Amino acid sequence: MKALEGLTVIAVEQAVAAPFCSARLADAGARVVKIERPEGDFARGYDAVAQGQSSYFVWLNRGKETVTLDLSAEAGKAALAALLEEADVLIQNLKPGALAKLGFDPAELRKANPRLITCSISGYGTAGPMADRKAYDLLIQAESGLCSITGGPSEPSRVGVSVVDIATGATAHAAILEALIRRGITGQGADITVSMFDVIAEWLTVPLLGHEGGQTPRRVGLAHPSIAPYGVFTTQDGAQVLISIQSDREWRVLARDFIGDEALGTDPEFATNLARVENRDRTDARVGEAFARLSLQQATGALAKANIAFATVNDMAGLSAHPHLRRVTVDSPNGPVSFPAPGAIFDGSEPEFGPVPALKPL
Repeated sequence: MKALEGLTVIAVEQAVAAPFCSARLADAGARVVKIERPEGDFARGYDAVAQGQSSYFVWLNRGKETVTLDLSAEAGKAALAALLEEADVLIQNLKPGALAKLGFDPAELRKANPRLITCSISGYGTAGPMADRKAYDLLIQAESGLCSITGGPSEPSRVGVSVVDIATGATAHAAILEALIRRGITGQGADITVSMFDVIAEWLTVPLLGHEGGQTPRRVGLAHPSIAPYGVFTTQDGAQVLISIQSDREWRVLARDFIGDEALGTDPEFATNLARVENRDRTDARVGEAFARLSLQQATGALAKANIAFATVNDMAGLSAHPHLRRVTVDSPNGPVSFPAPGAIFDGSEPEFGPVPALKPL
């Protein structure tokens, strides 16, 4: 038996953040009924690379039922009301206040069903000067300052995945699970609100405190702003390897066993992380010289022998063929689609994922 079997989740959702959350609930056995507008979740049209379907939609809507409702019409409202009578959880990411205007104020729903857990996801929350502003992933990346610390020295950049949406969906998922545990103890539901801006602002605590402490982070590309050496180096045969030195002890090992200069490990200009960051160019130059003498195979072999953390710098072709990649396959209206498996593994059980639903006409 899956953990959430017997629970019913109604998801008035679109795009990424809320579907990410409800997909995790569906994976755990909940019955998730996705409410789509007559033209469908607009994420269905983001691309057509997954058997002619949207990669976003296939990834985030497996295992759900879908119901097409026009919530501006009385018939659509009546159908949603009937679904909510049996619901344990309501997830929605309409514009703040939109669901209430349609007659489904989460607070009122909970008065009628005190065990109901409602989770409302928005860009900026329900209060504050920007509560009514439209918000999407990249807009929040920019507004929060995330882009200012992402990319190379010349210009800011977006994170290469929808990190704000995913972080928000994961936060909502965790909050709903907490509420379910509490409901099991108290019998009472909960009204949860999750703001994309709040989620990513909390994730930015370290660079924010750095700025407020007088050390505003700089964009350093594939390097770490406060640790050195922690970045990419090129081998003799042109491969790129990223290494991470997390302590002064590891630096001494790197100096002795990889660079081949044991004295460098205790040189006052390099012996501590603070010194290495201050002398980053010279630190990286010494490490780079060592890499330039070795092939990829020789370099990675030496790093592994010295127990230094490293990674090769891959692209999507590298991930697609990666020997460590775990995959799952789900059915879809256009045939099976294979993609990376969720990270959590439950001992003694094989993961099962339901099919991706087709859009059902009214």
